Amino acid sequence: MSARPLLPPSGGDAAPVSAVLADGRALDLVVLATAICHRYREEFPDEEQRYGEAGNAWCVHDNQHLLNWAVGAVNDGSDMKDDVAWLASVLESRGFPIERLARNLDLAGDIAGDRVAGPEGDRVSGVLRDAAEFVRSYGSFRDWVFVP
Repeated sequence: MSARPLLPPSGGDAAPVSAVLADGRALDLVVLATAICHRYREEFPDEEQRYGEAGNAWCVHDNQHLLNWAVGAVNDGSDMKDDVAWLASVLESRGFPIERLARNLDLAGDIAGDRVAGPEGDRVSGVLRDAAEFVRSYGSFRDWVFVP
Protein backbone atom coordinates (compact mmCIF):
# COMPACT_ATOMS: atom_id res chain seq x y z
CA MET A 1 0.00 0.00 0.00
CA SER A 2 1.55 3.32 -1.04
CA ALA A 3 1.05 6.61 0.72
CA ARG A 4 -1.02 9.26 -1.00
CA PRO A 5 1.05 12.07 -2.46
CA LEU A 6 1.07 15.28 -0.47
CA LEU A 7 -1.26 17.86 -1.97
CA PRO A 8 -0.48 21.58 -1.70
CA PRO A 9 -2.63 23.83 0.52
CA SER A 10 -5.98 24.77 -0.97
CA GLY A 11 -8.51 27.51 -0.33
CA GLY A 12 -9.94 26.35 3.00
CA ASP A 13 -7.31 27.88 5.27
CA ALA A 14 -5.68 30.67 3.32
CA ALA A 15 -2.54 31.89 5.01
CA PRO A 16 -2.22 35.61 5.76
CA VAL A 17 -0.16 37.47 3.17
CA SER A 18 0.78 40.46 5.32
CA ALA A 19 0.96 41.57 8.92
CA VAL A 20 1.26 45.07 10.33
CA LEU A 21 3.81 45.85 13.01
CA ALA A 22 2.96 48.20 15.88
CA ASP A 23 4.95 50.96 14.13
CA GLY A 24 2.62 50.71 11.12
CA ARG A 25 4.97 48.85 8.76
CA ALA A 26 3.38 46.08 6.76
CA LEU A 27 5.40 42.89 6.37
CA ASP A 28 5.09 40.80 3.23
CA LEU A 29 4.69 37.39 4.85
CA VAL A 30 4.93 35.55 1.52
CA VAL A 31 8.39 36.99 0.81
CA LEU A 32 9.62 36.26 4.33
CA ALA A 33 8.12 32.75 4.40
CA THR A 34 9.63 31.95 1.00
CA ALA A 35 13.07 33.02 2.26
CA ILE A 36 12.66 30.83 5.36
CA CYS A 37 11.70 27.83 3.23
CA HIS A 38 14.62 28.39 0.88
CA ARG A 39 17.04 28.18 3.82
CA TYR A 40 15.11 25.26 5.28
CA ARG A 41 15.32 23.29 2.02
CA GLU A 42 19.05 24.01 1.81
CA GLU A 43 19.45 22.52 5.27
CA PHE A 44 17.10 19.58 4.68
CA PRO A 45 17.46 18.63 0.99
CA ASP A 46 15.82 15.24 1.65
CA GLU A 47 12.47 17.02 1.94
CA GLU A 48 12.37 17.55 -1.83
CA GLN A 49 12.30 13.79 -2.37
CA ARG A 50 10.00 13.12 0.57
CA TYR A 51 7.39 15.86 0.06
CA GLY A 52 8.04 17.35 -3.39
CA GLU A 53 6.94 20.83 -4.36
CA ALA A 54 3.73 20.45 -2.34
CA GLY A 55 5.91 20.22 0.77
CA ASN A 56 7.51 23.53 -0.13
CA ALA A 57 4.07 25.07 -0.64
CA TRP A 58 3.08 23.85 2.85
CA CYS A 59 6.34 25.24 4.24
CA VAL A 60 5.53 28.70 2.88
CA HIS A 61 1.90 28.43 4.06
CA ASP A 62 2.82 27.36 7.59
CA ASN A 63 5.54 29.99 7.88
CA GLN A 64 3.11 32.71 6.85
CA HIS A 65 0.98 31.65 9.83
CA LEU A 66 4.00 31.43 12.15
CA LEU A 67 5.17 34.91 11.16
CA ASN A 68 1.66 36.31 11.57
CA TRP A 69 1.37 34.75 15.04
CA ALA A 70 4.76 36.19 15.97
CA VAL A 71 3.79 39.70 14.83
CA GLY A 72 0.55 39.38 16.78
CA ALA A 73 2.47 38.30 19.87
CA VAL A 74 4.79 41.29 19.55
CA ASN A 75 1.95 43.74 18.94
CA ASP A 76 -0.35 42.66 21.76
CA GLY A 77 1.98 40.85 24.15
CA SER A 78 0.20 37.53 23.64
CA ASP A 79 1.82 34.13 23.70
CA MET A 80 1.89 32.07 20.52
CA LYS A 81 2.57 28.77 22.29
CA ASP A 82 -0.95 27.42 21.78
CA ASP A 83 -0.77 28.20 18.06
CA VAL A 84 2.66 26.61 17.73
CA ALA A 85 1.57 23.60 19.79
CA TRP A 86 -1.47 23.15 17.57
CA LEU A 87 0.70 23.22 14.43
CA ALA A 88 3.21 20.87 16.07
CA SER A 89 0.45 18.43 16.98
CA VAL A 90 -0.87 18.42 13.39
CA LEU A 91 2.61 17.91 11.95
CA GLU A 92 3.49 15.26 14.51
CA SER A 93 0.28 13.33 13.77
CA ARG A 94 1.37 13.26 10.12
CA GLY A 95 4.80 11.87 10.94
CA PHE A 96 6.73 15.11 10.48
CA PRO A 97 9.86 15.30 12.65
CA ILE A 98 9.11 17.93 15.31
CA GLU A 99 12.79 18.79 15.73
CA ARG A 100 12.61 20.13 12.17
CA LEU A 101 9.78 22.46 13.18
CA ALA A 102 12.05 23.81 15.92
CA ARG A 103 14.86 24.33 13.42
CA ASN A 104 12.43 26.02 11.02
CA LEU A 105 11.49 28.44 13.81
CA ASP A 106 15.20 29.17 14.36
CA LEU A 107 15.54 29.96 10.66
CA ALA A 108 12.41 32.12 10.81
CA GLY A 109 13.99 34.05 13.68
CA ASP A 110 17.15 34.51 11.61
CA ILE A 111 15.22 35.76 8.58
CA ALA A 112 13.10 38.14 10.69
CA GLY A 113 16.23 39.45 12.38
CA ASP A 114 17.95 39.98 9.01
CA ARG A 115 15.05 41.44 7.06
CA VAL A 116 12.82 43.31 9.50
CA ALA A 117 14.62 46.44 10.66
CA GLY A 118 14.40 48.03 14.06
CA PRO A 119 13.21 46.98 17.48
CA GLU A 120 10.04 45.31 16.17
CA GLY A 121 12.16 43.07 13.94
CA ASP A 122 14.28 42.10 16.92
CA ARG A 123 11.15 41.31 18.93
CA VAL A 124 9.59 39.22 16.14
CA SER A 125 12.89 37.36 15.82
CA GLY A 126 12.99 36.77 19.58
CA VAL A 127 9.41 35.47 19.68
CA LEU A 128 10.19 32.98 16.89
CA ARG A 129 13.37 31.80 18.62
CA ASP A 130 11.46 31.42 21.90
CA ALA A 131 8.92 29.31 20.02
CA ALA A 132 11.76 27.11 18.74
CA GLU A 133 12.96 26.54 22.30
CA PHE A 134 9.40 25.80 23.40
CA VAL A 135 9.08 23.10 20.71
CA ARG A 136 12.42 21.58 21.73
CA SER A 137 11.57 21.63 25.43
CA TYR A 138 8.10 20.16 25.06
CA GLY A 139 9.14 17.24 22.89
CA SER A 140 5.86 15.58 21.90
CA PHE A 141 2.61 17.42 21.34
CA ARG A 142 0.34 14.39 21.22
CA ASP A 143 -0.99 15.16 24.68
CA TRP A 144 -1.10 18.97 24.40
CA VAL A 145 -4.29 20.34 25.94
CA PHE A 146 -5.78 23.15 23.88
CA VAL A 147 -7.64 25.84 25.77
CA PRO A 148 -10.09 27.86 23.66
